[in-house]
Amino acid sequence: MKIFGVAGHSGMGKTTLLERLVPAITARGLVVSLIKHSHKNIDIDRPGKDSYRLRESGCKEVLLMGNDRWALMHELRGAPEPSLDYLLDRLQHCDLVLIEGFKHGDFPKLEVWRASEGKATLWPAWPGILAIASDTPSAEPAAADAVPGVVPLDLANIDLVADFVMAHAQTR
Repeated sequence: MKIFGVAGHSGMGKTTLLERLVPAITARGLVVSLIKHSHKNIDIDRPGKDSYRLRESGCKEVLLMGNDRWALMHELRGAPEPSLDYLLDRLQHCDLVLIEGFKHGDFPKLEVWRASEGKATLWPAWPGILAIASDTPSAEPAAADAVPGVVPLDLANIDLVADFVMAHAQTR
């Protein structure tokens, strides 16, 4: 299993990139999984449903099984967030795990950055950023060109982005 991250401020287009990147990599015959970290509270269940009621009754985990998919919900109930390694250990075997979020994680990642959003890059303050993918590569911070290893990528060239991800994904 290899891992590679996608980081960036909210609204930069991380999910949009991933929606294009996953098919580009799976078309190469690889199995891809994804871990997305959110700073918001998430709930994939709905009030009134049996699973919701049973989870709210105090279950630590509730596994839902349907015709097309299953989902395991694990309640933290005040416990600290699990580590990325803990979460990776729970995934089925795959060739590549793409990680959205976990900006502090020391693993290879690219940053999605758009000049139009008016925000500074996360790079160089965040560890592991090897490339800055942008819709306007020529507008990227000049410092990106001056530091060896930080590669400007064009978001429009998904095959180039996929090649970069596969070349730099870290074996776990």
